[in-house]
Amino acid sequence: MQDEMLEKTIRINMLFDFYQSLLTDKQQTFLRCYYHDDFSLGEIATEFEISRQAVFEHIKRAEHMLEEYEQKLKLLSKHNQHRELMDRLQLEINQVPESYRLSLTELLAQLNRLE
Repeated sequence: MQDEMLEKTIRINMLFDFYQSLLTDKQQTFLRCYYHDDFSLGEIATEFEISRQAVFEHIKRAEHMLEEYEQKLKLLSKHNQHRELMDRLQLEINQVPESYRLSLTELLAQLNRLE
């Protein structure tokens, strides 16, 4: 259960990194408080003088929006695929003769900087 919560937190934070500008200011604020700053629903409710239930609903709606954006745009999925391919490429580079390795490693570093 705790692993699932951690996975969800990581996923929401990554989705937030990609899509935060597509959310409303209030959604951004509540997600940041809840997932980045680790505030409880009650703490957020007190801070913004609204009910705990209202905070919960705002957060759930924002999470749903992030998932919808990902379903349509697939930025996180593409990012993960890119990382996986870059890791595989690094493993392949490690297998080539030393004389070729430096130039390939430099190219890989350039690709990494583009991300």
